[in-house]
Amino acid sequence: MRKQQKEFDLMIYGATSFVGKIMVAYLASLPKDEFTWAIAGRSEAKLKELKAELGLQDISHFVADAKDEKALGALCDSANVIVTTVGPYALYGETLVKLCAQSGTDYLDLTGEPQWIKVMLDKYEAQAKESGARIIHCAGFDSIPSDLGVYLSQRLAIQKTGKPASQIKMRVYKIKGTASGGTVASILNVLKEAGDNPDLRKQLVNPYILCGSDHGFSVRQKNHKKAEYDEALGHWTMPFVMAAINERIVHRSNALLKGLYGKAFQYDEAMSAKKATTAWGTTMGLGAFVVAASIGPVRNLLAKYVLPKPGEGPTQEQQDTGMFDLRFYANLEDGKQQVVQVIGDKDPGYGSTAKMLSQAALCLAKDTEGLSGGMWTPAAAMGDALIKRLSAHAGVEVKEML
Repeated sequence: MRKQQKEFDLMIYGATSFVGKIMVAYLASLPKDEFTWAIAGRSEAKLKELKAELGLQDISHFVADAKDEKALGALCDSANVIVTTVGPYALYGETLVKLCAQSGTDYLDLTGEPQWIKVMLDKYEAQAKESGARIIHCAGFDSIPSDLGVYLSQRLAIQKTGKPASQIKMRVYKIKGTASGGTVASILNVLKEAGDNPDLRKQLVNPYILCGSDHGFSVRQKNHKKAEYDEALGHWTMPFVMAAINERIVHRSNALLKGLYGKAFQYDEAMSAKKATTAWGTTMGLGAFVVAASIGPVRNLLAKYVLPKPGEGPTQEQQDTGMFDLRFYANLEDGKQQVVQVIGDKDPGYGSTAKMLSQAALCLAKDTEGLSGGMWTPAAAMGDALIKRLSAHAGVEVKEML
């Protein structure tokens, strides 16, 4: 049964963050009679400034610090769905997840931090199921394109052959975008936690870390650590930084969908390159960054003097000229190859992410009445409804290449 409706359909928490501002501007451009919404953040002055800048004086705002249970509780009392852009989530996210799980309030975020998601699952999944809260992590570029790309690939495979594809390879065919300070801060925090905790390092290499205790998956998964030539696809591959979270979300979707993709399903992600020099150069550059950022003093120097700070990010021109093109290659039971494409028309981490997160929130609020409480993934919770919304309203298409 659907929960009682509150004053607002959506609450955007972290509205004055880099992604939050893009989201607020995007939501303000949508038809006003389709949903009700409000914004929240820790600074009333910045919230008022944002409202004045965008001409949104009629939009309600709330002031709440990330660890203030009373203020965050007021957000839960006011909105059906809370969307938070306040990260790194391992540092600032738990209190809101806890309150949403306790109160039955639906929740979405942009985290790409698997170690934090695992802690949230262990602590609050049972409460969310009991209260009816639908909690969805990773509702941006990590990991909606990967999650929905695999979901559609397997749905089509089953339609065509009666069986899911046993293996899918996702390749980043083209991508153009820049990192913001918020993303950098999250990556640095993951590296810090892994460096401080040997047990965590072991957990993070487990592809099924987010699947729950009874998933029953054991097949070995490919882990792209170096540049390689893929004979089957005819191109070079190199590590993709988002694979660490995307692959785990895809396997969690398989678990939530009761093994729909198969118990022995194999999935891997990598960037594609035409030349060996590109593949090896990118691989060595990424490896050098990870090694440097794993050393405490060097990490601090990079954060202070080299890398973008939280609140900084791509310009409007960079967002508008950004894009992504992901390809999902599946060998079907009948011997044919199927290719699904996920494309976006903006900078992936910010312009497209803001639209994906907004539409995922609207989808959760409007299109999922029968969905029970629990900690879901985008594909398992919203599937075809979200694919339809993204194509119609977010400039993101998930489709078969014919």
